[in-house]
Amino acid sequence: MEPRAVRRSLADIWFSFPVQLLILHLRSNLLLIGSWIVLLLMLTGNMGRKLGLQYLFLDPEYLGEVNFWSFFFIGLAYGGFFMSWNLTTYLLSAQYFPFLATLSRPFTKFSLNNALIPLGFFVYYLVVIINFQAGYEKLSLDSVFLNGLGLLFGGLTLVSFYSIYFNYTNRDISYYKSDREMPPNLAKPIAPGRRRVDLDYIKLDNNRWKVKTYLNEAFQPRLVRSVAHYEARMLMNIFRQNHLNALLLQLITMVILLILGYLIDVPLFRIPAGASIFILMSVLIAILGAFIYWFGEWMLTIFVLLLVFINFVTSFEVFDHRNRAYGLDYLAEPVTYSYDTLESICYSDQVQLDKQETTRILDKWRLKMEPHTEGKPKMVILSVSGGGLKAATWTVHVAQTIDSLMGGQFLDQTVLVTGASGGMLGMAYLRELMLREKSGDSVNLYDQEYLDNIGKDLLNSVAFTIITNDVFLPWSRFEYRGNVYTKDRGYIFEQQLNENTDSILDKPLWAYHRAEAEARIPMIYLTPSIINDGRRLIISPQGVSFMMVAPVGLQKPESVEVDAVDFGWLFKHQGASELRFLSALRMNATYPYVLPTVHLPSDPSIEVIDAGLRDNYGILSATRFIQVFTDWIRENTSGVVLVQISSAPKIEEVAQNDGSGVIGSLFNPIGIAGKVFDLQEFEHDNSLGFIYDLLGPEQFEVVRFTYKPTGEYEAAVSFHITDGEKKDVLNAISLEENQESLRTLLRLLGKDGPLVSE
Repeated sequence: MEPRAVRRSLADIWFSFPVQLLILHLRSNLLLIGSWIVLLLMLTGNMGRKLGLQYLFLDPEYLGEVNFWSFFFIGLAYGGFFMSWNLTTYLLSAQYFPFLATLSRPFTKFSLNNALIPLGFFVYYLVVIINFQAGYEKLSLDSVFLNGLGLLFGGLTLVSFYSIYFNYTNRDISYYKSDREMPPNLAKPIAPGRRRVDLDYIKLDNNRWKVKTYLNEAFQPRLVRSVAHYEARMLMNIFRQNHLNALLLQLITMVILLILGYLIDVPLFRIPAGASIFILMSVLIAILGAFIYWFGEWMLTIFVLLLVFINFVTSFEVFDHRNRAYGLDYLAEPVTYSYDTLESICYSDQVQLDKQETTRILDKWRLKMEPHTEGKPKMVILSVSGGGLKAATWTVHVAQTIDSLMGGQFLDQTVLVTGASGGMLGMAYLRELMLREKSGDSVNLYDQEYLDNIGKDLLNSVAFTIITNDVFLPWSRFEYRGNVYTKDRGYIFEQQLNENTDSILDKPLWAYHRAEAEARIPMIYLTPSIINDGRRLIISPQGVSFMMVAPVGLQKPESVEVDAVDFGWLFKHQGASELRFLSALRMNATYPYVLPTVHLPSDPSIEVIDAGLRDNYGILSATRFIQVFTDWIRENTSGVVLVQISSAPKIEEVAQNDGSGVIGSLFNPIGIAGKVFDLQEFEHDNSLGFIYDLLGPEQFEVVRFTYKPTGEYEAAVSFHITDGEKKDVLNAISLEENQESLRTLLRLLGKDGPLVSE
């Protein structure tokens, strides 16, 4: 081919409508393109890999299954995002291409030519899905094909709906070239400030955005004709009429989402979390486009003022939809929360009374253990880490394995369970099963069913509720034990957890008081972190005021600061014992932004978040308990075995930062803030060292069970776990270091014997 022909071909490609639209977006719509970049980063795992965001798109779950329908909803939501992208960019860009107004079905043609980015993303998405499901999940080719078909069919369904809508509502110039009236002058009612363009100037061939060809519905190139002879007002008003239909459709979409917010209790409507993310991005891109369209250069100023206004309005009680702890009475006089209030309990007789009550529990535990041990028993304290459903699954699996190898004695020998988020979800569930087994119910504590239940998805319902309910401010209400609360993602998290665990955890806090007091089950300390001052809030059906300050603080007032709060004591007049146990578990697992922070009835209002912020491994609570009861431990036990079940390796590789540029180096000092769990481990090791010195090396042992990936992928920290991740988590018990921990623990507890192969 001659050079001139090559240049002509390249020029034809360069001045084609798809390429020119892409150039326009890169020049003027970078914020909108950013939505595609964010989704791509999620999909590739470059954003949120440890949170498992990529699996929400690669392994979506609907009604407990990953199948055609789960991918259909992902495709449906992707189709909505694709059309939201087209609607928004059409609003912002169409008038730069006045030839569109002369074509039949202008929006349809615009969408086809605007598909370079969406099509590239979709093709890449399909390739990644096939690679993940066939390579990692080991699904059959038939299953992979059906899943891909579901994605494609869902996308086409939504796009077809939009196409039909615009086919019957949008008008083109051929409609007005007949004997009908001119298009209505819509310029004044909806004309945006920035978009008041001089169409007479733009439509001239030498001034308009240069485009030679466009693709029609048959994907065939067609030449762009001159529009210089058309009246500018007619062209502009055709665009205005199309724009109005687009705005109307986006408004209808918002209303539908608002209606769906009232259906969050219906499992059928809890679509996959990946679909919810696509819907959220659709809403955000529509809002961003509206701001640009209406306010132009004033966009940022108006946006900031709007945020200030929203913050001001929602500070009033009528718009106050802060999440609350279900079971507490928020109409009662709020308790005063101050350091003086905390000191008043720490230096009162209540501390000794609580210690005496807990000592009686320990005495009953000792009597329970006597028939099963020669001499003094070993006290077991179990500390479990946070880490979403990965931690919950790993914790239940390890505890089931140990208890089965010990003939059912491990959980009986455990006095206290501490920890954070996912791990505590698992242990709370297993403890309830233990209680029901002891009460005579037909429960096999080691049944695979319970392991499956605790690994069931919790994220889909939360993500769906964020999109359809919380974004629009929650209005729906529900009643629990005589009090009325607002439905939001915190509520639906508890409902989903309740459904997953067959409703056996849906009881008030006081329901566990007697079983713990009789030492029939281990005590559980839930310790969410207080945002206001960084202290830990200790939730237990027993009095735990002795946990509020280091023991030396009771002997020498003001020598150390009070660093924890007894929930039951502080909120006794607000119905602390009536707290829904599911709410206590949620407070302990409130991952920032995924779940709402919980506001408690105090003045000022206490706001709590995930226990992992202060103690992701439960070591602070465990070592404080040992400190308080050191004398009893020495007199009545042969020592303490601290069993730590962790969902992440204790020692990680040292991160490299030698290759940072000048800009990157500016952020290096901030990086230590992201090492909160590593910093916790250093402090925890220091505390454990202190306990070794306090009890003696022969009277204190730490046995760790740590999840490490056995395959290509590491299970993510998320409220969703894929089948492949679950298999990897279960396989980790067979790692040599965990097998060695099993042998060590059985030897320490006097249960030597062959290990069961896992």
